[in-house]
Amino acid sequence: MNKKFLIGWALIFIAWFLGSFVIHGVLLHSDYAQLPNLFRTEADSQQYFPLMILAHLMLSGAFVWIYARGAEAKPWVAQGIRFGIAVALLTAVPMYTIYFVVQPMPGSMVIKQIVYDGVLTVVLAVIVAWVYRGVAKTS
Repeated sequence: MNKKFLIGWALIFIAWFLGSFVIHGVLLHSDYAQLPNLFRTEADSQQYFPLMILAHLMLSGAFVWIYARGAEAKPWVAQGIRFGIAVALLTAVPMYTIYFVVQPMPGSMVIKQIVYDGVLTVVLAVIVAWVYRGVAKTS
């Protein structure tokens, strides 16, 4: 672990945590409230909040680690966008699609989840690409 990795990890953790709050706690709040048998109540979910923090710590550390291992000597913005799309296609798109298959979730909500989390993932990837700009391997 070097300083750049730790800075990237901290920035991505903060951005991901805040972005997830905006998406799931604000933008999708009313969608989730319409499915009380599928999601925990706000009061019930609070007891699990430390696990939410731990999950975001793991996500952000792995995200930065993977980016740092594959960064190339190419323009950082485009590289960040490509990485974000790849991660979204590896995570948010299939995850919410699978949830739709196995849980009675409205299709419109699933589309919102995919779009919102997909956009957030691309933004996060551009942030990590910015942190690692100029520190790329030539292939």
